[in-house]
Amino acid sequence: MSARTPDQDDGRGRRFPAGDARAAAPRPMYFPGLSAVALALLGGCSVGPDYQRPEATTIPAAYSGQSGGWKVAQPQAQLPKGEWWETFGDPRLNALEAQATASNQQLKAAVQQFAEARATLESIRGDLYPGLAVSGQYTRQRISANSPLTTTGNAVGQSSTFNDYLVPLDASYEFDLWGRVRRSVESAQAQAQASADDLEAVRLAVQAEVASDYFAVQTLDSEQAVLRSSVEVFSKSHGLTVDRRAGGVATDLEVAQAETVLKTTQAQLPEVALTRAQYEHALALLTGRTASQFRVPESTSPAAPPVIPAGLPSELLERRPDISAAERRMAAANAGIGVAKAAFFPSFQLSGLAGLDSINSGSLLSASSGMWALGPSLTLPLFEGGRLRAGLSLATANYLELVANYRQTVLAAFTEVEDSLAAQSLLSSQYEAEGEALLAARKQLELANNRYRDGLVTYLEVATAESTELNIEFSTVQIRGRQLAAAVNLVKSLGGGWRDPNLNGRHAGAPSMGELSRDASSLPESSQDLRAKT
Repeated sequence: MSARTPDQDDGRGRRFPAGDARAAAPRPMYFPGLSAVALALLGGCSVGPDYQRPEATTIPAAYSGQSGGWKVAQPQAQLPKGEWWETFGDPRLNALEAQATASNQQLKAAVQQFAEARATLESIRGDLYPGLAVSGQYTRQRISANSPLTTTGNAVGQSSTFNDYLVPLDASYEFDLWGRVRRSVESAQAQAQASADDLEAVRLAVQAEVASDYFAVQTLDSEQAVLRSSVEVFSKSHGLTVDRRAGGVATDLEVAQAETVLKTTQAQLPEVALTRAQYEHALALLTGRTASQFRVPESTSPAAPPVIPAGLPSELLERRPDISAAERRMAAANAGIGVAKAAFFPSFQLSGLAGLDSINSGSLLSASSGMWALGPSLTLPLFEGGRLRAGLSLATANYLELVANYRQTVLAAFTEVEDSLAAQSLLSSQYEAEGEALLAARKQLELANNRYRDGLVTYLEVATAESTELNIEFSTVQIRGRQLAAAVNLVKSLGGGWRDPNLNGRHAGAPSMGELSRDASSLPESSQDLRAKT
């Protein structure tokens, strides 16, 4: 038999057979100047470009659709803010907007998407701080007599069995020398702000859709009223023609003409009713209710649309949530370039271990069972097969793509405003002209009826006048509806009641966490806590 090799101490109070790898492991060393070095490392730099918002496009001094008497200083106080739909002065619309804000499922989903973005940000922010973990472990193990010694390669010669009670506290921290973590937080902050802007964009879209559909219902109610009134008049005219035919004054052709005008008008009623029902069902969906339990009372007197001032073109960059969302995503992509560049540089980590270790549970809590270890590590990428360069190219291309998307969003916004301003102005002129034409058509119909009763003309002239008057009145009602829709579209294209209070200064550099909060009072009650500042 070989002589027993004396056990060796591993430096932490545990004894192992001589040659065991654990006994031969080097004891951690303590560097007195490590704290000072760590403090110096904490002040590392951030690689990658600092964000500067690129120029969106050439901003005109004024919109081409503005009236000549516009005063630049006035619109700021007149712009619709908050509950902008109250500008139309319709209590039913106000009630529908309140229901949609409280119950619309798209809006609730957008609120949760914002919550997801906030949670992602908080998760990434955790990398700025050290990681701590405590655990407990018990192991009973047997060392083989044939295990090789690390010094000679010979067998240990004798097996041993022992217990191991271990209660370690592990700590680790990565020094953010090149700003990888800080750039990641910057990107996540911008993404969270973009998600907040997306929430405002969804809210505005829902509010605008509710108003548009409600005014469409009102327009269809007015069309139904016109048709019903016309059916009543045409029925009387048809009856008069039948009586004249019985008296031998009118012909069968005139009776057929009167009946054709009447039936053609009656046939339009179901089509208008169907379209109204579809808009009513759309409103039910927007307000989070089932279509079978939702009704919009008929209203035949839609309000005149208010004149919505456009303000300065430069203010559009402040008011539109989709523009702000595109800009924030651009900032996030810019920070992503810094993250990709930081991957080229070495990473420095500090790891530590402290706790209790004993082969006997009775002595586990004694002072002699204490152990600790502390040491730095450095990782430098040498060869990645082009992966790092590809990652940097991807981040740069993504940023340039979002710059193009941002500029396209701005251009589209100006186009929408110009379209809505043109509609507001030209439809107003068209409505006035159509109103004058309607008065003339009614006068023509009155004269045609009088001449027909006097036997001076055939019923064809009356039928022509009736069709002309109905078509013009129908057109007048539809133009009023288009005016209301154009007013809603203008409010929407201008950004509604949304404003970015942090535009000055926020876009000049990395945003702060507190700036994620925007107009919490306008959120649905269940999501106000998501706007709380960190």
